[in-house]
Amino acid sequence: MKIAGKIIDVHQRRIYPGIVTISGGRIDSIVEAEESPDHYIMPGLADAHVHIESSMLVPSHFAVAAVRHGTVAVVTDPHEIANVLGRDGVKFMLDNAENVPVKMIFGAPSCVPATSSESAGARIGSADIAEMLKEGRVKFLAEMMNFPGVIYNESEVHLKLEAARDAGVPIDGHAPGLTGEELKKYIEAGISTDHECTSLEEALEKISGGMKILIREGSAARNLDVLAPLLSYYPEKVMICTDDLHPETLLRGHINKLVSRLVSMGYNLFDVVRAASLNTFEHYRISAGTLRQGDPADFIIVDDPATMNVMQTWIDGKCVYDGNKALFSPGEVIKINKFKCTRLLPDEIRVINEGGKINLIVARNGELTTDSDVIEAGEEEFVVSRPGEDVLKIVVKERYNDKPPAVGFIRGFGMKRGAMASSVAHDSHNIIAVGASDRDIVNAINLIVDAGGGMAVASDDGEEILKLPVAGIMSDLPVTAMASRYEKLSATVRDLGCRLDAPFMTLSFMALLVIPKLKMSDRGLFDGLAFKHIPLFVPNPYSKYKTL
Repeated sequence: MKIAGKIIDVHQRRIYPGIVTISGGRIDSIVEAEESPDHYIMPGLADAHVHIESSMLVPSHFAVAAVRHGTVAVVTDPHEIANVLGRDGVKFMLDNAENVPVKMIFGAPSCVPATSSESAGARIGSADIAEMLKEGRVKFLAEMMNFPGVIYNESEVHLKLEAARDAGVPIDGHAPGLTGEELKKYIEAGISTDHECTSLEEALEKISGGMKILIREGSAARNLDVLAPLLSYYPEKVMICTDDLHPETLLRGHINKLVSRLVSMGYNLFDVVRAASLNTFEHYRISAGTLRQGDPADFIIVDDPATMNVMQTWIDGKCVYDGNKALFSPGEVIKINKFKCTRLLPDEIRVINEGGKINLIVARNGELTTDSDVIEAGEEEFVVSRPGEDVLKIVVKERYNDKPPAVGFIRGFGMKRGAMASSVAHDSHNIIAVGASDRDIVNAINLIVDAGGGMAVASDDGEEILKLPVAGIMSDLPVTAMASRYEKLSATVRDLGCRLDAPFMTLSFMALLVIPKLKMSDRGLFDGLAFKHIPLFVPNPYSKYKTL
């Protein structure tokens, strides 16, 4: 088979008219021609770090969506499903991904549970990591979020790192803000990447220490504008990733949109394409081609590198996207789950007033981090939501056992009425809810309990739920259906007064304890800076109220 076009050659760093000949799934030859069609042929794209579960799609449906945007390879950490189902969850992702041609490289999740300060559904220890790497289906040690454990020589952490070093696989990092001698020690443990940089100075220090930097631009965290200059300084040390990508974002584009944006910003085309393909293929040892003779025939045809509208995607010599639809089926989705809690009663989220002041979470639009505040508890017998002051009740209910929920208060959601709830709550994925009334909070949570996972809204207007039957965090639906239903549910929350751009995304991170400042676990308020639980009520020795 022969395909003609303008060849974007990242190795010779030039564009020329040429003809690509494919034989047996590989590139037999690339011959320069006098002229060619106006479209461009370039290496297929790679996402260097993504949690597929954040798209709420299973891997096979993620692949169907991704090839439309020229993605041929994905490096993924199945950390989210592992916190729900352990090794069974990882196996599910691996098995499901075998149904599709996209080259999905999975890591062994290094932090399951992410922290001992909340209740997770599973545990993956160092012996599990060693065994998984020995089996060979996982290809790297996924992001080591427990950087204090690395720095302060926590034995179990170092056993996981040792298992990865012994297996000779890459080790991914996660070290936001780490600098100096602590960073040096972290890197010396064999950790080779970081996707958490939020400043150019931080990234440059990490590169100088030997790390490679993943420029992240996803639905939750966006660092591309700040880190893009790295492409000019160290193009060989940079990869591009999304980390967390929600379905409506994936529907609109993937790495192709980031390539287009970087080229439009004036960065060198060959450096950008290299960061979006070759660098990732080489670092993670992915058997993917970059338009050289003898390579696997993995490439894409685009209208123009400035716009990156994908006309065709090819993997291993087969066209998998023809400009209209993906040319493969995602196959059957087997539903696995772990949901053991029972319905909630209104009295279980009642807060008896102890008097004085209460600690308050302050959510910020578009941010994973939060602030904290202290407000008056009031004079009533029970502390309730005060939507007129943007003080709403936040509830986290463990879903793996039947235990009483934890209750606190939060500002920043802006809801005037109703409640929203979700079983997507990083990293343990218990049920989290925010609302203006106890009745609606309980109703929203119970919708999720009854469904075995999902996202729900309850108010005087009625009840809605987007069911997530796979581990309580993913659907068996395709991206178009998921994006439509997700956006509709988000619009319903905004109709209740919520002023956040992505309310369910923000809600999901209100339980992520490893990112400060004040968050909520199923065991209560958690101070992410002091790294300990704190009481809801500020201690008041003169309280006239009794506690439960």
